[in-house]
Amino acid sequence: MSITYKTNNNICYSCKYHVVWCPKYRKKILKDNIEKRLKQIVKDVCNEKQSDLIEIECDKDHIHILVEVDPQYGIHRLIKQIKGVSSKTLREEFPILKKTLPTLWTNSYFVSTVGGAPISVIKQYIENQKTRYEDIKSKGWKNNGRT
Repeated sequence: MSITYKTNNNICYSCKYHVVWCPKYRKKILKDNIEKRLKQIVKDVCNEKQSDLIEIECDKDHIHILVEVDPQYGIHRLIKQIKGVSSKTLREEFPILKKTLPTLWTNSYFVSTVGGAPISVIKQYIENQKTRYEDIKSKGWKNNGRT
């Protein structure tokens, strides 16, 4: 599988994250219409913030998303936006949530980068850069237009 890179005005990137967070007190509230509405809100916020929602799934007491985010916008800002909009919207549309929870979400979340090569391969690649450059130079090859 090849990596697809995105670009903005300044950078070329591939920044995919696996993110998980829970309702306050890990209440089992993410089901039925609340779950459906939450998934739609997450999709809408990701579209609005030019982030690609790759996958989303809920269990009753937590949500998982796989998302690609422009690193200049940042995963923290995206999750803060998703949690803020979803909390406000869901608590307005489902009054039971206001009665059972002081806030919808915990302050914390889990995030991990995904994709790409294992760290050992990247470390070796970086370690070999000087040797690689010397090999290219000795053979008279061009290195992306640089000699």
